[in-house]
Amino acid sequence: MILLYVFAVVVLINCCYYFLFSKFSFHTDTEIAKEPSFPVSVIVCAKNEAANISENIPHILSQDYPDFEVILVNDRSTDKTFEVMEQFAENDPRVKLVNVAENEAFWGNKKYALTLGIKKAVNQRLLFTDADCKPNYNSWIREMTQQLTGEKQLVLGYGAYEKRPGVLNALIRFETVMTAIQYFAYQKAGMPYMGVGRNLAYTSPLFYDTKGFMSHIKLQSGDDDLFVNEAATRTNTAYCYAEKGFTISKPKTTFRSWMHQKRRHVTTANRYKPTHKLLLGLSYVTNLLFWVLLPFCLLFTAWQAVLLLVSIRIACQYIVIGKGARKLNENNLLPWLPFLEMFLVWLHLSIFIFNSKAKPTQWK
Repeated sequence: MILLYVFAVVVLINCCYYFLFSKFSFHTDTEIAKEPSFPVSVIVCAKNEAANISENIPHILSQDYPDFEVILVNDRSTDKTFEVMEQFAENDPRVKLVNVAENEAFWGNKKYALTLGIKKAVNQRLLFTDADCKPNYNSWIREMTQQLTGEKQLVLGYGAYEKRPGVLNALIRFETVMTAIQYFAYQKAGMPYMGVGRNLAYTSPLFYDTKGFMSHIKLQSGDDDLFVNEAATRTNTAYCYAEKGFTISKPKTTFRSWMHQKRRHVTTANRYKPTHKLLLGLSYVTNLLFWVLLPFCLLFTAWQAVLLLVSIRIACQYIVIGKGARKLNENNLLPWLPFLEMFLVWLHLSIFIFNSKAKPTQWK
């Protein structure tokens, strides 16, 4: 019976987290008043991204927004990235360039390159995306920056991935949706803790007041989530989940490359604020315990009670996560939610084990 009681507590905690996530999934935002169009600087940092720069920068330059510049930062590329950037600068006066040479590498990571891009920007409102991303609509700049007025200095956006066939693509998109539902919900609960650099906006005064990336400058990752974790507050942060404000990225095509990316991303989690680490850690541990305890409970306890608890949890998952996924235009993931969650839980465990032995050292 003790095993069943423990399992029941785990399910209860899981459902409490679904209740937290419902703050995003079931929240109906009031219409945002259209503010005047303030000048915006879009910043794209790239390392060996010549093909993606060629493909995606035209989508940014074609934005329906009256006053913006595009800062293209070349971070010590060894391919033709900077030459492609120069072509854009020659053809469009809105494009400004920053070239980080090898002997300027400083700590040798993306944060130094981004800092140079921010210093180059002439506007206070900054919008960030990656070289392998493109805006979903030509109103992306307006959607992501219209809340950067008054007290709001930071806007969390959603960076979606292209829909492609296969289990890997479904897993990548599911992990992305779950992460977004989580950080949007925490923001609604007054506890913003992270954002994604694929789609993030903040003001230069906030950047300088936070002293930029200095508290974690030597870490390869964290230009997005660690900065948000340090700078975001209950009152200065907003989010944008409107489809017209999405960016779309190309997903990894092999498990190995995706695992390397995820291993690098999770190295920042131990630098979060204690409250965030506690809540996020409890969420993961109880999800893991659910899948570990489930077979033992079915074998050694009253299976009818176990199935009832599982049914309650899955119902909460489909109601809350399903609603959030639909808001983020990922309806076709819904039939596979429990299976994708189970796979992702075990995958994260393997990442933690690998990282305990050796951490990734380069952002590209």
